[in-house]
Amino acid sequence: MSETLIRRAEVLVTMDGARRELRGADLLIRDGVIVALGEGLETTGETVEARGCVVTPGLVNTHHHLYQTLTRAVPGGQDALLFGWLKTLYPIWSRMGPEEMRVSAQIGLAELALTGCTLSSDHLYLYPNGVRLEDTIEAAAELGLRFHPTRGAMSIGESAGGLPPDSLVEREAAILDDCIRVIDAFHDPNEGSMCRVGVAPCSPFSVSRELMRDAALLARDKGVMLHTHLAENDEDIAYSLAQFGCRPGQYAEDLGWTGADVWHAHCVKLDCSEIELFARSLTGVAHCPCSNCRLGSGIAPVRQMRDAGVRVALGVDGSASNDAGSLIAESRMAMLLQRVQNGADAMAVREALEIATLGGAQVLGRPDCGTLEPGKRADIAIWDVSGLEAAGAWDPVAALLLCGPPKVKHLFVEGRQIVRDGQITTLDLPRLIEAQTRLARQLAG
Repeated sequence: MSETLIRRAEVLVTMDGARRELRGADLLIRDGVIVALGEGLETTGETVEARGCVVTPGLVNTHHHLYQTLTRAVPGGQDALLFGWLKTLYPIWSRMGPEEMRVSAQIGLAELALTGCTLSSDHLYLYPNGVRLEDTIEAAAELGLRFHPTRGAMSIGESAGGLPPDSLVEREAAILDDCIRVIDAFHDPNEGSMCRVGVAPCSPFSVSRELMRDAALLARDKGVMLHTHLAENDEDIAYSLAQFGCRPGQYAEDLGWTGADVWHAHCVKLDCSEIELFARSLTGVAHCPCSNCRLGSGIAPVRQMRDAGVRVALGVDGSASNDAGSLIAESRMAMLLQRVQNGADAMAVREALEIATLGGAQVLGRPDCGTLEPGKRADIAIWDVSGLEAAGAWDPVAALLLCGPPKVKHLFVEGRQIVRDGQITTLDLPRLIEAQTRLARQLAG
């Protein structure tokens, strides 16, 4: 039996049903699970002092392309819209292999961990030069982050009217076979699971209708979730209307891509009827505000989605279109953009923080995560608000988004300390950064 006591938090933000915030409280972890919250708790195990700190549930990232951490700030893609940006990056990505995938995943996940994330999905939709999904799964396991990898795919290349080059697409039968392989090998549906695999054809402009339909049938047969990009920008809408004769929401519904086991990335251009469809069907949305700004895609109607009852979470998106990987920064940006669009009272700090924690857990189908309550998994972020960034702040919880700090002091996943005093404990990060730099230079050369 292992125990850890987090003691005397400035504020402990539970995100429970009553959204309680406990001042001067302790939190006791036993064998990866939260067992008690309150004052004066005791332990025979390790004690972590949380004076001057805000303690929150770990943040949840619901959309990422980890391999893209090797292609940040690429010339030619810095000022492009989505389709032009993709065409610039596809040839570079086609030269990547298993080492690039593993190292970039570890770098991306470490960046997430340092910014408060305990659970991350990943959308890997290209497999050049022997790449396999387990390249990223093994990277997450070594770091110790809770992981929801998705087996993405592209099957319609340029010669068939798609966007990606033919060299990056796969046969659809092979895609489905590999989905079965990785689900059978790595998916753990149990409570407390550290790895759950999803099925994720890349987008309506890179796979066929048949693959979308067959992927949905396969995922439901296997009991796993479905993920794809949808309604990201005006080009995306125009493609859907021209190729399918309908808007993206109708396309998704026709092919079985709505429901509580589905979440779509971006959804910047959903209209009122699509928002109602997603609310009615419990379909989730991964909101990626920084990437949407970076690519000029627009501001997603998060306020309207939330008011209608749509499940909304956050995603950092790929580090080639962000180009950062900070989930706490995404939470701040989500709040600010809704205020720009709808007024200063459109989204409160605590709602944005809820979307980043509980909202992500709900979208990913993880009722065992996302809150600090007895019986929940011990995924916990500890933020030191006693330093420069929050000096003078009257509300330490609001300070997380309005002031800072931008990185956690401590991070626990399944009760294991992944970040201690602002440093990753499970990886040799300087060595990884050297490897990442070497691989990026090789790609650029």
